[in-house]
Amino acid sequence: MNNIIITNARQNNLKNVSLQIPKHKITVFTGISGSGKSSLVFETIGAEAQRQINETQNSFIRTRMQHYGIPDVDKIENLNVPIIINQKRIGGNARSTVGTITDIYASLRLLFSRLGSPFVGYSNVFSFNNPLGMCLNCEGLGYEQTININTLINKEKSLNEGGIQFPTFQPGGWRLTRYTLSGYFDNDKKIKDYSDKEWEILLYSKEHKPKNPNKDWGKTVKYEGLIPRIEKAFLKKDSKENTTRKNDLQHITTSRICAVCKGKRLNKKVLSCKINGKNIADCTALSADDLMEFIQSINSNTYDIVVKELIKKLNNMINIGLQYLTLDRKTDTLSGGESQRIKMVKSLGNSLVDLLYIFDEPSIGLHPKDLQNITSIIEQIRDKGNTILIVEHDPDLIKIADLIIDMGPGSGKNGGEVIYKGTFKELKNSLGKTGLYFAKKTKIKTDPKIGKEYLEIKQATLHNLKGIDLKIPKNIMTVVTGVAGSGKSTLISKVLPDYYKDATIIDQSLFTASPRSNLLTYLNLSDKVRKSFARANQVSDKKFSRNSEGACENCKGLGMERIDLAFMDDIEQVCEVCCGSGFNPQVLEYKYKGKNIFDVLNFTIPEAIQFFDDQIYLEKFEILLKLGLDYLTLGQRMDSFSGGERQRLKLTKELNNTNKIIIMDEPSTGLHPSDTEKLLSLFEELIERNNTLIIVEHNLEIIAQADWIIDIGPGAGKYGGNVIFEGTVEQLLKNKKSYTAEYLKKHLKWK
Repeated sequence: MNNIIITNARQNNLKNVSLQIPKHKITVFTGISGSGKSSLVFETIGAEAQRQINETQNSFIRTRMQHYGIPDVDKIENLNVPIIINQKRIGGNARSTVGTITDIYASLRLLFSRLGSPFVGYSNVFSFNNPLGMCLNCEGLGYEQTININTLINKEKSLNEGGIQFPTFQPGGWRLTRYTLSGYFDNDKKIKDYSDKEWEILLYSKEHKPKNPNKDWGKTVKYEGLIPRIEKAFLKKDSKENTTRKNDLQHITTSRICAVCKGKRLNKKVLSCKINGKNIADCTALSADDLMEFIQSINSNTYDIVVKELIKKLNNMINIGLQYLTLDRKTDTLSGGESQRIKMVKSLGNSLVDLLYIFDEPSIGLHPKDLQNITSIIEQIRDKGNTILIVEHDPDLIKIADLIIDMGPGSGKNGGEVIYKGTFKELKNSLGKTGLYFAKKTKIKTDPKIGKEYLEIKQATLHNLKGIDLKIPKNIMTVVTGVAGSGKSTLISKVLPDYYKDATIIDQSLFTASPRSNLLTYLNLSDKVRKSFARANQVSDKKFSRNSEGACENCKGLGMERIDLAFMDDIEQVCEVCCGSGFNPQVLEYKYKGKNIFDVLNFTIPEAIQFFDDQIYLEKFEILLKLGLDYLTLGQRMDSFSGGERQRLKLTKELNNTNKIIIMDEPSTGLHPSDTEKLLSLFEELIERNNTLIIVEHNLEIIAQADWIIDIGPGAGKYGGNVIFEGTVEQLLKNKKSYTAEYLKKHLKWK
């Protein structure tokens, strides 16, 4: 019972993997992207543990939980209850904040209901989600939506020509008849020619019965101006059409801070309740470390237990490197790394033991200094009597492992094997790519390129920036460093583009593409592939599209069936007709060079290079090899890529550009150290084309190869926002104040 025993795991590319993982230890899984780490840890061990827990629930509860298929493995023995802490952004709606997700706000509400003066009610009254506490004007959201008349109305058109630019108000739309039959307007008159009175009636008129309507006007029907009509039908919280027209509403609405509560979400009565001069909204607007200072200043023997609980929860946030976050920050604005650490805060607060914790690259978005706190927390979770499994690329986290399991040797079909199992000390003697990396010594750039011209920023004060004046050299690679929350991204991704509007920002945000888009469509190669199949089989190329004639009739090309469970959430399962391909089964009988269209979409990049001989294909596929994305499949959906993968894919569009300012935010995210070299080669290509490359990065291998370093800090939040250092890598290593210098020196010595 001291080991988790896996027998013959075959999930995805795993090749009958059998191994034992010790309990109550930290096991780190390493290997290049696509080597099988996630297939083993998340899709086999994690999925089976979660599935078995779900099976203990009754059928009503089970249908409402996430569904896990049975992984392809003979058996797994001695599993524990799992807690999976991944990089998936927390998301949530507009009512979900850092305070609510960490339960710190619940403790704060309790404190104010007991100690606040004057007494306004119990704990629930301090919730902006409770009708008794919320600001009634914005319904507890802190902002109100208003209609942008310039995007709603096209004044160059008449009502009959589609002057109202919103669904159901367009020509033929049933809501338009309330205006065209009202008798108030010449329906062919351009809206720009309306009198002030006509304009007022069109937009703002209160509900009433028109005096001289058209004969088709209903007897009981009333007229109402566009603005109040749209607000009632679409913008109110309880409006059924609020969600169905969400995308359309974005085009005609703008948000502004609530005029009544000034963004504080709560009503006047609740905000009148204070502790030491601060109301609860003042407290949630403070960063975690500032709030800690305020809570520590409260003296109350009676409610000491509530104060101590708050201090404990805030301490967990600070220790995990999130001291700069405010409690009123919406959860859907957090990065993947921040989301993951928020989940860790919740786990630190519980007293459960003998659990199986699974972490997905907890180093993401963290400076080496911040990693010290993370490693300490992971060790605390283990020492409480839990088993830890970590998928990781970062050397600082790999070295804390009690056991390392390295997957490989390659990616995709060339991976799926355990190529090393042992201690960190012996890892450098193994022959896998991870071992070879640790056996090699990191070298710094001793011949940096010198910039002759500069980009300039003056007196930058956004967020925590403290009046920064800065010169960034052109036509070289500048790496901007500093601890998480120091102000790097604010300075480079927000302030700099305001000065230089033509700057290209390559970030980790989602692609503006539909869920049906895949890697081939992103590379603009899907039409070419379909035409090749069409020519070879003398049929229409539309047959080879899941969005057209080739779609499986049952699942409409999605490969999944959505099952409606009436009052419960819908669930998805693999389509029984097409077995998940998304294609009409008859389409799969057509072949090109011995393969059907679904076979081709399942090709990894090296397989695609062998299959296609056209130069247009090869050029694009070679770039993906250089970016370390060789394990991707041609049919992989765009919405399934990680942040790091999305960013590197976006880089493919920039490689032929010249004389551009290119900004990248942590491009090494999720990248194995052996692939970092490939990325650095691509950066060199960009510089050779006279581009100016500015990279926000924590990766010490990339920092070591910079032409110029700008270090922001020294700390996070209010403790950051200053330029600590500007210069070359060699000059940085002599700096006594920079945390980046301190950890780069350690990295160069111990590896």
